[in-house]
Amino acid sequence: MSYYGEILKRFSFEKSKRLVNNRQFKAVLATKQCVSDELLILYVAKNKSACRRLGISVGKTCGNAVMRNRIKRLLREAFRQSQNSLPDGFDYLVMISPKLLKKLDKSKDSKNLLKQLTFDRIKNSLMTLAAKAAN
Repeated sequence: MSYYGEILKRFSFEKSKRLVNNRQFKAVLATKQCVSDELLILYVAKNKSACRRLGISVGKTCGNAVMRNRIKRLLREAFRQSQNSLPDGFDYLVMISPKLLKKLDKSKDSKNLLKQLTFDRIKNSLMTLAAKAAN
């Protein structure tokens, strides 16, 4: 494999690195190991494989399909770029924090609030929570 092929493989987000079915999501939730901040909730569970896997759950309370898909894309990209600094052998399930959902319910301008969820803000939140969960 070429040098660039190795780089692309290292930073890819293959199906083997995703939680894909309900049974996998429930297994992570059953461990009840979670950390949260004002933006995200991160559930963590050991898995039997040697890789890190990500699951994302964004409910309808976060806006329409366009907004939910934007949030999921940002979360996937944050995970993809920082996956090499996360410990191996864990499943990560990311959800939007209830604190943020309460702000969305109370806010008249919830679209602007969701648009403030930048990539850097999401990535920092994800990495901070992953560091907390590792301890």
